[in-house]
Amino acid sequence: MGSPLLSKVRVFLKPLQPFFHQERPAFFTVKTCLWQPPQLPSSARFLCTRDTNQNLGGRQTDKRNTQQPGGQGAIRQGRKEFWDDAADGRNKRSTYQQKPSFTKSVFAAGTAKRTADLLKRKASLVSESEEQHEEEPELRTTRRSGKLEPPDRPLTPAEWKKLKESLGNQERFDTRMMSALFSSGADLDIAKSLLTFVATETGTLSYELLLRYLTLIVSGSHDAEVFDVYNIMLGNFPSLDTGASSLFIKSFSRTARWKEALSILQDVKKVFTPSPRNYGDVIAAAVLNGEMTTAWELYDELMEKGLSPHVETWDILFKGAKKTEEDVEDAVMCEAEQQERLLGILLHMRNNQIYPPHNVATSIKTWFERGVCRCCGSELESIQLTEGEYQELKDRVMADIIQGRDVFNKTTPEELARFKVFVKRKSAFDVVVDGLNVANMNKDKGKQSETLLAVVSELERQGLSVLVLGRKHMLRPSRSWDRHNMSLIQQKAHCFFTDNISEDDPFLLYATLHSGNHCRFVSRDLMRDHKACLPDGATRRLFFKWQRGHQLVVDGYVVAGKRVRFQSILSYDTIIQTTGGSWHIPYDNTEDRSTYEVPQRWLCVTKNS
Repeated sequence: MGSPLLSKVRVFLKPLQPFFHQERPAFFTVKTCLWQPPQLPSSARFLCTRDTNQNLGGRQTDKRNTQQPGGQGAIRQGRKEFWDDAADGRNKRSTYQQKPSFTKSVFAAGTAKRTADLLKRKASLVSESEEQHEEEPELRTTRRSGKLEPPDRPLTPAEWKKLKESLGNQERFDTRMMSALFSSGADLDIAKSLLTFVATETGTLSYELLLRYLTLIVSGSHDAEVFDVYNIMLGNFPSLDTGASSLFIKSFSRTARWKEALSILQDVKKVFTPSPRNYGDVIAAAVLNGEMTTAWELYDELMEKGLSPHVETWDILFKGAKKTEEDVEDAVMCEAEQQERLLGILLHMRNNQIYPPHNVATSIKTWFERGVCRCCGSELESIQLTEGEYQELKDRVMADIIQGRDVFNKTTPEELARFKVFVKRKSAFDVVVDGLNVANMNKDKGKQSETLLAVVSELERQGLSVLVLGRKHMLRPSRSWDRHNMSLIQQKAHCFFTDNISEDDPFLLYATLHSGNHCRFVSRDLMRDHKACLPDGATRRLFFKWQRGHQLVVDGYVVAGKRVRFQSILSYDTIIQTTGGSWHIPYDNTEDRSTYEVPQRWLCVTKNS
């Protein structure tokens, strides 16, 4: 396999087939409710991401509450994806003082990213100066001194040899240089000249070198080149690895030879389980070529294997459903069947608390039929747990967190027993406060007890029964723990102080859940470790729902002389919802949402009467 073989390589770009955007018969009206002003009728307010309802009643007995872009960064990410493919209570009514008009919650999508960015912006001028110095040309040159710099034009074999010798005849020069060509987005002809040099010098091309070349041409959509490499690798190597198979599936799927990608997928299944990306590529090809039955068969197979589809797969399925039956070659799948399957995707998103990104929400909207956003005014599901859900969660938390195998790494049997007796002797609490967590909000160690006192005083002012959990060292007078402040706290709230080596969270969860579904807790801790202790996804989602409906977080800083405010708790659950006649779909409009945050935009879809 020498240069004569390489000279036969053809270079041309195959245009991608366009998506189909034909309208389908209207049977739904879309209402995209993205924002609402503060003054709204109660029937419509539920849809607003930024809820203005401040009446969150501490211990209410209302039974209704017991229900429930692309620049260089984009190019770099795309290249990384290809490279990865290759590498493989009491009747007491009260309100929590909350900031009105808009939501600012630790669970709001993008909060963690914005907080990190804010902390970076607050870095000292000295640090910024150091960072600037690190970017000076001479230091950049030093940092890159160990990397190969690819040429800016195709080289002859003699020129490649000279370049290799100038670098000390480095080991694996060919594969490292091909990687550098891929990373820099070099011209295809440069990579081909490198192959010619290696074939001339060694008389062969290694599997690894061809794989890296394959990565480069697939990322550049040079599909005719991919066909040639496919023939070469099949004729010279006994088998293909997962990286090569994935790349061939990706490339073949976007051409007229897409059914060969289906054949490669079938071969892959004989050895290992294909990835969701493999399935997604072939599903997209089947949809674009009008073979919806094949697409849905592959989707069903993907789900049966317990794999999680990529959002791009859902996107293409909703787009493909816009074709009329005349467009569909197999014409086996009627419109009603497709509708049922697509609604099944929405139910899957709901059951697994999945939030579609903006582009998928747009495809869903287009499938339902374009309309004007008016907000239907439907009441959304409550964030509060039903009686059955609450009891189920309480039992699981008690068994897996409070009485779990490692609980006594966080406390002692005697201390836990003493705390249980303490709680049983008291009336149910309205709020449980993680005292040390709240006090540590203030970075001024001299004002920690003052901060805690301010929060407890605000809760007491609202007429709530408060339990403060703390550590015994907080009772020893010090700069941080003023004797007078701690005395006032004990007058305003029930207090329980654990040993200094104990962790507060198990006690906080026990007291909150024991007090009843009305009880809330104050802490900045997101409880991710404790949620991970729960046995299954359904229980973890139930815990997250309970947490979002019961956790109070102090909004901003505690300032002397000013009332303490808490972040808003939404009255509705952020999850895909349906009442049969309408769908309400929260969707991502940011790439910054962390796993413990929820989207802030909704898509409202109402069925025509």
